[in-house]
Amino acid sequence: MLLTLDVGNSQIFGGVFADKELKFTFRRSSSVRSSSDEFGLFFRGVLRENAIDPSAIREAGICSVVPDAVHSLRNSFRKYFAFEPFLLQAGAKTGLKIRYRNPLEVGADKIANAMGALERFPGRNLIIVDFGTATTLCAVSKDKEYLGGIITPGMNISMTALESNTARLPTVEIVRPSELLGRSTVESIQSGLYYGTLETVRALAGAVAKDYFSREQPLIVSTGGFARLFADEELFDVFVPELPLLGLRRAVELARS
Repeated sequence: MLLTLDVGNSQIFGGVFADKELKFTFRRSSSVRSSSDEFGLFFRGVLRENAIDPSAIREAGICSVVPDAVHSLRNSFRKYFAFEPFLLQAGAKTGLKIRYRNPLEVGADKIANAMGALERFPGRNLIIVDFGTATTLCAVSKDKEYLGGIITPGMNISMTALESNTARLPTVEIVRPSELLGRSTVESIQSGLYYGTLETVRALAGAVAKDYFSREQPLIVSTGGFARLFADEELFDVFVPELPLLGLRRAVELARS
């Protein structure tokens, strides 16, 4: 069995595969202060709670945008699972043609998303929208070309910026507002966060489709923790929460070959 970990700035999103079947997923804080023992004990506990013997895990794949967490994660697998995990990084087989000026700059999470989307939707032009700590859009052609991306502040970053740079604006819960215009400070911030993100993504996805896929309408694929908030907005064609884990599974498979 394969344990996959997408390590973001806020959370670790994990999942366990038996061959190509995703058995379950989990999330935890991605605190860089966690030791290898804390990570190892957590993973073993999660596996047991989901009726999987930790000894059944024979491989692990990691993609991380938090370099400081990688050392502890690697050591946790060496100590608690007795093998070296696969790390998705420069030099790994991906099957993608990276069109960045410097391909090394593409984040491992973006590569995992692209690989997962191509695995799930072969032969399609794709716009991948990841609603995470940052809100990102990536364009991937049906010929497996990673054309480039757009990075904007995520909803949590925007909320933190408002709270920390103004004297009287509070931190609020990020929710879908009941109407466009807020009738309190909290509702007004919630509306700005939600509709600001909604219209930004709608406009950017439309522009990418027009400029890069004018001959064939792309499939818009969403993932990330905040994507569910926009499920009823006709903003994307399909929501695949496990997208980076699917890509990691594929990357581990390619590494074996």
